[in-house]
Amino acid sequence: MKASRRIIHIDMDCFYAAVEMRERPELRDKPIAVGGSSGRGVLTTCNYPAREYGIRSAMPVFQARRLCPGLIILPVRFDLYRAVSRQVREVFFSYTDLVEPLSLDEAYLDVSHLRRRGAEIAEDIRRDIREATGLTASAGIAPNKLVAKIASDWNKPDGQLVVPPSRVEAFMRDLPVRRIWGIGPKSAERMGEMGIRTCADLQALDRAELARRFGSFGLELFQLCRGIDDRPVQPNRVRKSLSNERTFSRDLEELEDCHRALERQHHELMDELRGKAGERRIHKIFVKLKFADFQRTTAEMPASQPELKKFRLLLEDAWGRSGQPVRLLGLGVRFAESHQRAEQLELALATERR
Repeated sequence: MKASRRIIHIDMDCFYAAVEMRERPELRDKPIAVGGSSGRGVLTTCNYPAREYGIRSAMPVFQARRLCPGLIILPVRFDLYRAVSRQVREVFFSYTDLVEPLSLDEAYLDVSHLRRRGAEIAEDIRRDIREATGLTASAGIAPNKLVAKIASDWNKPDGQLVVPPSRVEAFMRDLPVRRIWGIGPKSAERMGEMGIRTCADLQALDRAELARRFGSFGLELFQLCRGIDDRPVQPNRVRKSLSNERTFSRDLEELEDCHRALERQHHELMDELRGKAGERRIHKIFVKLKFADFQRTTAEMPASQPELKKFRLLLEDAWGRSGQPVRLLGLGVRFAESHQRAEQLELALATERR
């Protein structure tokens, strides 16, 4: 029998906002958000007091201010967040070399080789993060990445959940479909209208029926609803691309909404690229959309510079391929095989800073 992995997914609690509250303790109990301050801007994240008003990440600023007139919106400070993220990763690597960062504020850790219970290791990691940074983190401990990521969101903030191999089947069976990554409120509502409310309901459908109802995503759902995930933690993978994507809690109905989300995600992508400008040469850029009916499309073009205006063109191309609202938006760059110095990228990044 194949030995079961022990995977920990660590997710920092409202990371950007938490860092800002650490720097300015007087804001701790006030509703704050991080993101663009103009009426056309969007929020990157918000703290828990702000969430009590219904505010969430990726929400337009004008809408957030309408929900909470006293909301304090702070500018994004990626240099500060990267510095704190490095401290967090130092904690990870003090336990295992098998660390796969997903973003500045979350990562998978494979601790299968450690002769300790996964729950104890996760508790120690969270304690060390708190001592090193003054911030809290939540954790999910499970035999694979899929279940660990779901579990890390279970007892937020500052909590953790263990799902041992013997409990995966029951854990997934009773799970509301909304808990599966990639299924938002509207999609869950539509599934409910089909009589699909839990993973057990999805498990009752075969591959052909899932594909008929949900397209290519249905084939993924066959695995997801059963908690099946054989992906290893990959700490040293050579990046062929760099991207970010976001599944929205509410589908984006208008192209203008997508443009606002694209601009925010482009800022994040450029910040990530600034730390890699001398490493890889870009040869393509792309935009990916997943629509409300679960169909997907990707638009891409040859490009050596990740300019926002080019991403906007790709967005409009991809948007025009479906009349459905957008539930997921992603954008990114594909690297050339050569590891030549990227002078053109450095020029583009310098232009972005002006």
